[in-house]
Amino acid sequence: MKNRWLPGLALSLLSIIAVASTASGQAAHVRWDIVSLDFSKSPVPVTAGGHASAFANDNSHITLTGSGTFVAPSGGDGTSSAATGGGTWHTFNAGGTSTGSGTYSVTGLVRWEEAPGTPPPGVVDLVGNPADASPGLVGLRIAYSDGSSGVLVVSCHLNGTPDSVFEGVTASKGFVSYWSRQAPVDGVDANRTLFHVQ
Repeated sequence: MKNRWLPGLALSLLSIIAVASTASGQAAHVRWDIVSLDFSKSPVPVTAGGHASAFANDNSHITLTGSGTFVAPSGGDGTSSAATGGGTWHTFNAGGTSTGSGTYSVTGLVRWEEAPGTPPPGVVDLVGNPADASPGLVGLRIAYSDGSSGVLVVSCHLNGTPDSVFEGVTASKGFVSYWSRQAPVDGVDANRTLFHVQ
């Protein structure tokens, strides 16, 4: 299977920091990030501050940056308003012309699910404790600076994560769903995320 972080590695790394439920059934405290990778260095450092894109049905697209934290109820069930963070957004039409930009803030948690997997070798996690890195899927309610609202979905795929789990983000903004994530490409610093679970 092709690695989306480094050429020749099995799978890609998704940028979110998360804290998951413990065996005693405690709530999960999670940090998520859209991450950046510096492929000019070896090992490759992973830092916050990356960007990721997704496409709508007409091939218009949105590009997002962002990070934040949330608290998920025990077992991942239920919603939560204990969520913080946000980032920037920029929308483009199918021809690539800018149609808007601004910031967004996270207003709540829709759902969090941790997935199996471990980070690939050859990268250095500078976002959080590497032992806490985890793949998974989160849905976050967000408010855009232009008054619209939507849901941001962040998904992280690491080594050993099932192929049904994608790497990247999707988002809705008003009545538009940017449902088709842009996949990461080997050697290109974009479309990667990471969770850290404590």
